[in-house]
Amino acid sequence: MNHRWLVLDLCAPLMAFGGVAVDQVGPTRDFPAASMLTGLLANALGWHWSDREAHEGLQRRLVFGAAALREGRLLTDTQNAQLAKNDSGWTTRGRPEGRDGASYYAPHRRLRSYLADAYIAVVLRLEPAEVAPDLNAIAAALARPARPLFIGRKPCLPSAPILRGEVTAERVFDALIAAGAGGCAATWPAEEGPQPGDKVERIDDLPDLRNWHSGVHAGSRRVVIGRL
Repeated sequence: MNHRWLVLDLCAPLMAFGGVAVDQVGPTRDFPAASMLTGLLANALGWHWSDREAHEGLQRRLVFGAAALREGRLLTDTQNAQLAKNDSGWTTRGRPEGRDGASYYAPHRRLRSYLADAYIAVVLRLEPAEVAPDLNAIAAALARPARPLFIGRKPCLPSAPILRGEVTAERVFDALIAAGAGGCAATWPAEEGPQPGDKVERIDDLPDLRNWHSGVHAGSRRVVIGRL
């Protein structure tokens, strides 16, 4: 059975797709996480982070895959900051974001990794398709987002419109090829493309599902890493 898929272009000088963070070290994967895509779409729709049930429902419905049209390179940023209790930061909501934490008299240090100059194509659909928000609502939100969009972290602003268009295909694997990613490194859900064979590099249980009620990651998906 053929399905309708949205095609997203994730392209920016810097992007961050998340990973298993340990202490102050924030890595990035090669492809976007389910939780990251959920947050991106929710931001475009204008949802608040406290709309936890809406986020949870959208994440459950996402069927997607991604391919590296340009693989980019890994860049790790060392961040050193003196944080005071009354410091405020930039937000996309038109008002400063304050801090609830204490003052730190020693420098606060972090390592944050990014993909530099990468170009990732994503195909996605929703299952079930008829539940709100549907693909039409997602497409409209990406075309005219409620807030400025970023790809993984707030400094990662897209260099081009995210919504490219649509394709029709049966599986994620086929939709990525229809989106022009043939021959590229890619990832797809195990049930949405070949599992054994020369297209497959490995199969992973990927811990990229967020529990939006608790605010931590607490679930995984079985995905294939390979080449289209």
